[in-house]
Amino acid sequence: MSTSPTKSTPNGLENSLKPEEERNKQIDEMRKLIGPLSGKLALYCSDASISRYLAAQSWNVKKAAKMLKASLKWRLDFMPEEIRWDDVASEAETGKIYRSNYKDKHGRPVLVMRPRCQNTKSLQGQMKYLVYCLENAVVNLPEDQEQMIWLIDFHGFTLSNLSIKVTKETAHILEDYYPERLGIAILYDPPKIFEPFWKLAKPFLNPKTASKVHFMYSDDPNSKKMMEEMFDMSLVESAFGGDDKADFDVNKYAERMREDDKKLSSFWKNDDNSASNAQLTVTADPSLEPTNSDSDSEVLDEKVEKPSLDVDEEESSIEETLPGSNSTNANVKAV
Repeated sequence: MSTSPTKSTPNGLENSLKPEEERNKQIDEMRKLIGPLSGKLALYCSDASISRYLAAQSWNVKKAAKMLKASLKWRLDFMPEEIRWDDVASEAETGKIYRSNYKDKHGRPVLVMRPRCQNTKSLQGQMKYLVYCLENAVVNLPEDQEQMIWLIDFHGFTLSNLSIKVTKETAHILEDYYPERLGIAILYDPPKIFEPFWKLAKPFLNPKTASKVHFMYSDDPNSKKMMEEMFDMSLVESAFGGDDKADFDVNKYAERMREDDKKLSSFWKNDDNSASNAQLTVTADPSLEPTNSDSDSEVLDEKVEKPSLDVDEEESSIEETLPGSNSTNANVKAV
């Protein structure tokens, strides 16, 4: 299958050069491989969504179809569209992840992350909150935008904030179930002790995702210039060199999220009329079986393994690799 060249820019935007006619043909091929869908799965598989999976797999239809089918199975099991603020409020109390009330200059919503503010040890709870934040960012996308920004504040970061396991799960969810949703991730003022951790974590990312990770520093003129090109700095938190000095207020944020929950509910209720969509064949039960040749079926029917969220699983040993660590640091907190 042919690949599609893209032109990348420093701000994380990509301009696909694939002709529309060829793109539409591959979308149609994807629909044939996925088979008939109903309800929320049919609504999820819009042309734009299918295009993201194709782009993530360099426009290889078979690989993209396999990836999309795995996402659909995950969505049936995890039900990310059903998560609401009150389900994850305890994870959000410290402001370790939140959607800012501003967007970048390209209209992309911004998720702010603060590793030092980790407040729980439950991997399952942390991933549920991450998924909630991703779904919230997606529902707040403008019509002409499909990606979000991650701003990661490393002030106050210590070795106790490191977790290879959480990093792997985060990368897995982002890359496999939210492909092409990340525009750029800005790691702001990471300390020297983070560098060896990054060398360990980077192999868990595919090269395309890794290329979207940018290190920026408050004392670096180039970093300041790039931030000013991307954001209205009068709206950005002071931790990232902006003018907003307000602290995170979980009560005010809860009000915003409950309003967004209504928006999310309204969006997914649109599937009530999805049977009228001529592009989709609706059946009583969503079918994830391919309708193509035996060779395609063999590729697409491989077993999909669910991510392990066993909180009792032994944490990958990073203490022997990172400087300044010691054997007493057994209960490593998650990023």
